[in-house]
Amino acid sequence: MHRKMTLRSFNKNDLAVLRAHVLAGSSDAEMYSTIDSWNTRCYNGKYFEMFAVCVEEAIIGTISLYQHGDDTISAGPEIFPEYRQKGYASAAMEMALAYAKAQGYKIAVAQIRKNNIASIRLHEKLGFALESETINRHGNEVFVYTKTL
Repeated sequence: MHRKMTLRSFNKNDLAVLRAHVLAGSSDAEMYSTIDSWNTRCYNGKYFEMFAVCVEEAIIGTISLYQHGDDTISAGPEIFPEYRQKGYASAAMEMALAYAKAQGYKIAVAQIRKNNIASIRLHEKLGFALESETINRHGNEVFVYTKTL
């Protein structure tokens, strides 16, 4: 990738992008509240952080980190449709997982719907190993992948 990618927290200047891609139908007040919630770096008593994936100054997607255990984390990338298939998801995942490792996390986990071929390929490319199959809390058949950080 020849353009500089960064991860950063969302801020109140990002409403147009959030309205277009992430929080469609939300009022400005609801979006401000969501941004404030994300920036607490906590959800349900566990570490959670939502990042804007940026190329130069443009936000091209999001990636979240969520704690599952003392040393276990998951990363959830979402690259906006017009930026897909350009290597951004793998680069964002590598950056987010390196950040998580620097915070002391040792294992990354991912639940991926069995029909989400792109996500399966992404995780396998990044060295995740298939551990099991299950049905998640939403009733979807998923593969469970893990990776040592």
